[in-house]
Amino acid sequence: MIVIVTGASGYIGGEIALKLKDAGHHVVGIDLLPKPDHLDCFDHFIEEDFANPEVLEFIGKAKADAVIHCAGTSLVGPSMTDPELYYDNNIVKTKSLLDTIVNRSLPTRIIFSSSAAVYGTPIMVPCDEVDPCEPISPYGESKLTIEWMMRSYRRAYKLDYVAFRYFNAAGADSQGRHGQRPGATHIVARVLESIKNDTDFFLYGNKYNTVDGTCVRDYVHVEDIADAHILALSDRIPAGVYNIGTSTGTTNSQIIEAAEDVTEKSVRVSVNPPRDGDPAVLTASSALFQQTADWQPKYNIEDIITHAWAWYSK
Repeated sequence: MIVIVTGASGYIGGEIALKLKDAGHHVVGIDLLPKPDHLDCFDHFIEEDFANPEVLEFIGKAKADAVIHCAGTSLVGPSMTDPELYYDNNIVKTKSLLDTIVNRSLPTRIIFSSSAAVYGTPIMVPCDEVDPCEPISPYGESKLTIEWMMRSYRRAYKLDYVAFRYFNAAGADSQGRHGQRPGATHIVARVLESIKNDTDFFLYGNKYNTVDGTCVRDYVHVEDIADAHILALSDRIPAGVYNIGTSTGTTNSQIIEAAEDVTEKSVRVSVNPPRDGDPAVLTASSALFQQTADWQPKYNIEDIITHAWAWYSK
């Protein structure tokens, strides 16, 4: 297949591009950021905003079988202080992409990177796709708005789409080919960087109503996420929204302990106040996609930290 990946220089987009090439597909990458030297999996790469009119014109003529849309602004905390950036980068620009597909009647499936943030503070965990979505951050609101837009475009214009609600992507490519950039904000990356650089790790909140007072999240290996996207290329996967997670919760304190076990080094922890927009517990039921696509996460939290540490140690 011909597959376009937006946000292809990024953490998730880059891993998806690698797995697409492993599977024998023709891979076109689009990103404002330059192509990293270690990503040699692209048949064609465009260093530009995906919503640039010239890039949209390219997409309109590319005859792609699928567009895997990973580009966007993706942090909960900053979205609370600068929501305009999130509404513009995520909603407005994605609308331009969807309009290009429907206005040209392209038979292109769009596979969208949504987020667990659409659930907000869930009424129960693990979250199921039919549970209420009440996001508590502009980031989550922007992702949910795009889901609504794709659903209405399907109803009106027959848009073919799959939206994946990720639950805390983590880890690195199991072959050591790709991982997160230095300075990444996710907890596994921050813990390992604090170990590598011998600096304090800032823990946001330790008085949540959880087993040890720290946030509980569902960590899914970035390679498992990429594999889900490969499966979603098939038209046997019905259009719609799917959770991608493990149904297993891990506390921040357990992440720290696992990192110390893997690296055999200690973490200096500095406790900060909790961040706005962070629910205490957020885990996923991915039963729907598992049943539909015969997908299963291959890696556990120890694998995630082991692969990430190997990447950071290179």
